[in-house]
Amino acid sequence: MKTSLSHGSVQKIAARLQQANTAFTQRYPGESGRRQPVHTVYGGAHLFKSGTAQRLGAMARQAFAEYAPNFVTLAKAVDLPGSETLPDKPSQISELATRLSKTPDTVKRENYPAWFAHAVYSRVQEKLNREPVEDFRIDFEDGYGNRPDTEEDGHAVAAASEVAKGMRENTLPPFIGIRIKPFTEELKARSIRTLDLFVTALLEQTSGHLPANFVITLPKVVMPEQVAALADLFDLFEKQTGLARDTLRMEMMIETTQAIINERGETNLPRLLDAARGRCVAAHFGTYDYTASYSITAAYQHMMHPACDFAKHMMKVAFAGTGLWLSDGATNIMPIAPHRASEGKPLTPEQISANRAVVHQAWKLHYDHIRHSLINAFYQGWDLHPAQLPTRYTAVYSFFLENLDAASERLRNFVAKAAQATLVGDVFDDAATGQGLLNYFLRAINCGAITEEEAGALTSLTLEELRSRSFVSILKKRQK
Repeated sequence: MKTSLSHGSVQKIAARLQQANTAFTQRYPGESGRRQPVHTVYGGAHLFKSGTAQRLGAMARQAFAEYAPNFVTLAKAVDLPGSETLPDKPSQISELATRLSKTPDTVKRENYPAWFAHAVYSRVQEKLNREPVEDFRIDFEDGYGNRPDTEEDGHAVAAASEVAKGMRENTLPPFIGIRIKPFTEELKARSIRTLDLFVTALLEQTSGHLPANFVITLPKVVMPEQVAALADLFDLFEKQTGLARDTLRMEMMIETTQAIINERGETNLPRLLDAARGRCVAAHFGTYDYTASYSITAAYQHMMHPACDFAKHMMKVAFAGTGLWLSDGATNIMPIAPHRASEGKPLTPEQISANRAVVHQAWKLHYDHIRHSLINAFYQGWDLHPAQLPTRYTAVYSFFLENLDAASERLRNFVAKAAQATLVGDVFDDAATGQGLLNYFLRAINCGAITEEEAGALTSLTLEELRSRSFVSILKKRQK
């Protein structure tokens, strides 16, 4: 068949397009499928010990046992779907729990809210027993303050020693790092010295090894030069200590309006990422510093303020497809009971009731904030108190479990019909949705909401297919 375009001209155009497509793919590789922690807990460096994660876990379990003694109490505290239909009497709750343990599928058909609340509660309880802290940040910034140089020097070396001890004793959480001070003119020297002391001491005590998933957090970033300076320091560390190239990784904290829009009215976020030269793994939003830089008064500085939503939408647009992990901020209303028992003077019934009301109110606020983050595709956030860990996992697990049946059906149909479009209910899927559906299950597995075996049974995927983390790979193998 005769064509009008010369072969040579078409090849040149195709070659230029190939270069552009390749560059685009390198810039936007998509999600890696690696496990992202659902939270970061942070604490002052002066308080950090090798067993800090275990201590926080014990406090979280104590709060869970005291203020959520059963699945109905937790469901009503955070207002899980259908929780208003659940019984209040202890005898009825106990009877329902027994039925759920013996015939969960029957109860699920007859009383879905009860099954759902019990499923969430059981998974939260298991998580708090197994791995209550996923990520911990040893803080030399807001949670530490400005101290004499000799004091911070000592804490930097002592914290490194505790991390080394935790590595030897296997007591560290799966993700860990330090937050240094910002690279402002006033604090840059102090920040760099702390980084140097900590990393040097740690490598000396571990024969040149860092913990798994170790990261350095740079707060209050306002310009690419600050990010580039940290990348330059990483280059020096690796050259002088013998660490493999690109071993050191960073997180940047988006806490100022200047981080969003620069002096030329351009979005600053892509430039910040470029300045990291491939070393940045995450961008964390700082709710309270950001709202303060926005001149929002303290009474209205909270995670659901429209100003925060704007900044986080900018982060999503700028970083979508880059593989960068995004994290939301923290809820600063703590679930701390106002009344405490003293020796020989137990709490009165009125005080016990008041304590539960205060904790449950704080839990509900925390739960709502996390739900807001999840709906906007921020799958990680910061926690400030161990009693927030129960609601962190309650919110995350309920978010994934409540959509599990629909997502399972969509993915099953989609894989079965390979690249053909499918219609399930009123949701239409095209080929681009496949990886997104798979990512839903990968995130649910990574955070502990469901197991690999449950995901396989629900989606008809094998463990090998799930672990490939690639929808394209699954289709190619099935087509063969």
